[in-house]
Amino acid sequence: MKETTDAAFDPVVFLTNAGLGRRIVRLKAKEDFFSQADEANCIFYLQTGRVKLTVVSEKGKEATITLLSAGDFIGEESIAAVAGLRMATATAVIACTALRIERAEMIRVMHEEHTFSDLFLSFLLARSMRIQADLVDQLFNSSEKRLARILLLMAEFGKPGEPEMLIPQITQETLAEMIGTTRSRVSFFMNRFRKLGFIEYNGRIRVHKSLLNVVLHDQLPEHNAVSASIMVNKKDHSTQIRKKAVIVSKIAHNQ
Repeated sequence: MKETTDAAFDPVVFLTNAGLGRRIVRLKAKEDFFSQADEANCIFYLQTGRVKLTVVSEKGKEATITLLSAGDFIGEESIAAVAGLRMATATAVIACTALRIERAEMIRVMHEEHTFSDLFLSFLLARSMRIQADLVDQLFNSSEKRLARILLLMAEFGKPGEPEMLIPQITQETLAEMIGTTRSRVSFFMNRFRKLGFIEYNGRIRVHKSLLNVVLHDQLPEHNAVSASIMVNKKDHSTQIRKKAVIVSKIAHNQ
């Protein structure tokens, strides 16, 4: 009887539709999914849109720690053994559609449906590898290369399918927070990238593939920087990305 249940479960259907313990939510740009220090009582699956995670220090300084795209889970800390408080604020960068899953329902489906728990584990692995790549980037690369990498990640270079060359609107202040530098430095680098033909921007930023040269081939003179791929080039990581892309594609088709 259990085998029949497992075979019938479809994670795409589960993540597309509302049901017991889950509902579809739609947020406008700049609306919050949750705020830092809120009760961590649910998790979100982002169907469409872009989300940024920010943290605020005790002294009131805010920092953007990552950007999330369709196919990502938001607020995975809610399924920890002991439910606690949110460690960051999740804000819609553009209009978003997401599935809100209650903590109890998320834990239930992970225990009972192995196809779903495999999917979620793949997401956690991909997130862990991204965090490691971010740390290497922050420790060893120049701020110019860190900016190039962030722009390429936002344009989804390195993922299956065509990259989204026109990235969501983002301020230079946010970019500066993400790479750990000042807004004036970001402005300087952006102007330099534009003069070299790597990007175009007039309100929104259009990223060209040639920007990869900054990260991968040391085209710009940076003698004290260590080259790093924008993605961790490992077979397992590529597999996780392909799985995510397939599910996002199916969900978009079903909507």
